[in-house]
Amino acid sequence: MRRKTRTVYAGKIQIGGKAPVSLQSMTKTDTRDASATIIQIKELEKAGCEIVRVAVPDEAAALAIKQIKKGIKIPLVADIHFNYKLALLAIDAGADKIRINPGNIGEEWKVKEILSAAKSAGIAIRIGLNAGSIEKFNEKKRREAASVMALKMVNKAKEYIRFFEKNKFREIVISLKASDTMTTVDSYRLMAKNCDYPFHIGITEAGTALTGTVKSAVGLGILLNEGLGDTLRVSLAALPVEEIRVGREILKTLGLRKNESDLVVCPTCGRCEVKLFPMAELIEKEMLKLKKPAKIAVMGCVVNGPGEAKDADLGIAGGKGSGLIFKNGRILKKVPEKQLLKEFLKELKKLG
Repeated sequence: MRRKTRTVYAGKIQIGGKAPVSLQSMTKTDTRDASATIIQIKELEKAGCEIVRVAVPDEAAALAIKQIKKGIKIPLVADIHFNYKLALLAIDAGADKIRINPGNIGEEWKVKEILSAAKSAGIAIRIGLNAGSIEKFNEKKRREAASVMALKMVNKAKEYIRFFEKNKFREIVISLKASDTMTTVDSYRLMAKNCDYPFHIGITEAGTALTGTVKSAVGLGILLNEGLGDTLRVSLAALPVEEIRVGREILKTLGLRKNESDLVVCPTCGRCEVKLFPMAELIEKEMLKLKKPAKIAVMGCVVNGPGEAKDADLGIAGGKGSGLIFKNGRILKKVPEKQLLKEFLKELKKLG
């Protein structure tokens, strides 16, 4: 059962309440280069990104937000560290939400300035805590037990929440991330018992496309299956579009994105006589163009398809010198191997 939370907004995207879990990513461009940042955000929009975050390391980056906002459609979050003035500039430039760690902003009056500006602008603030910042704050060595570090993060988050509420600010999203998967999971589980603010979930510094995907799928899968999480980012040392692709697959696998296309691919074996992997990758990319959800099957031989993929809307099965294209479990046509992919893509386009 989904955890009941307050509702906040990033632009027009609802976070928490009964809203679907939204997908986020973060640009890897220099925010000061507005043109490059807009191009990357547009790529993210096409991939299904619903909220995007940009780094704001200096005044030029903060001021660039105004231009970036004109070129994109999805809400923009400004990521602020250390300098409260950058938060004020980002808010003034039109950021739809900001992310801060109050602990590295400095004196309380600086945080109050940010709260006042965000309240006037009607935007939310994500209180973003990472295990690394807590360790530095407490001057402790790394690699404490997950439960110990989780408690430290939650206690610090509660302290910040009390300060925000004291200053009559409640448009809050909470994130408690660690590069250790179970520390992250323990943190959100514990935090859920202490507040009703929506959660931004993710495994920070998760790793490369491979290791980061595995860690994120495990950690976010556990949390989402327990009803914890209202918006998420999969953090990968890879192109940001990959973060969205992985995030979508996690949500689809858990049944949290029902209006999405699904690709079924056999793992192949010694019976496979076609180059299945590049074929499947190309088909997966073409599926992004579908306007309505469909289940697509890519099978390496007639043993698996169409039999094991009979519930697919459209499928392809390789063979020796030729292959089969099947639709709703029935063979549509037999095609020579050289024309197999081309003919399949024609049928895929017909699905709309």
